[in-house]
Amino acid sequence: MTREGTTDRGQAIVEFALVLPVFLLLLFGLVEFGVLLNAASTVNYVSRAAALLAAEGGKTEGTDCQVLRAIERDLTPPTTPNRVARVEIYWSDANGNQIGPNVNRYDRTGSMTCTYADGTSAAMPYTLTTDNYPESERCDALDGCDLEHTTVDTIGVRITYNHQWVTTFGKFIAGSITFERSTAVREEPTL
Repeated sequence: MTREGTTDRGQAIVEFALVLPVFLLLLFGLVEFGVLLNAASTVNYVSRAAALLAAEGGKTEGTDCQVLRAIERDLTPPTTPNRVARVEIYWSDANGNQIGPNVNRYDRTGSMTCTYADGTSAAMPYTLTTDNYPESERCDALDGCDLEHTTVDTIGVRITYNHQWVTTFGKFIAGSITFERSTAVREEPTL
């Protein structure tokens, strides 16, 4: 009787040892995938809110700074602002595709000071590396502004984000994932 009970316990331990790694792999995979999906959804929401803000600001000086500040403010856990690699504010077609080289690219390096219309200023952890779509050249007139801008501009905001895995297992297996989320919104017209 003792011998038979020992065999059953030994078999259970071996089965448990074989099933446990697979179970943990599935469990950690679900956690990692859930956090990644949440981060992608958050960055997508923030790009949409930033594009709306850019479209409302249009030609107003300091619009890009307002967009950057909103991105910094709106990224909530599990995302963090310090994992944003780049923000691009660009002239877009109706489908959200960038038109030509018309983009302001802000890389998350260094620091720049933004001055707002009310006279206040704030430091942003970005550097303007490409300035091909200045606020002053954005078209907010229904009948167009020049031969190139024949109607109101559509402004896009693209955020490049570096996602870090939550568990050590994810970091060891996959490293990090970089993804982009962008949204384009038609600028608010002035008559």
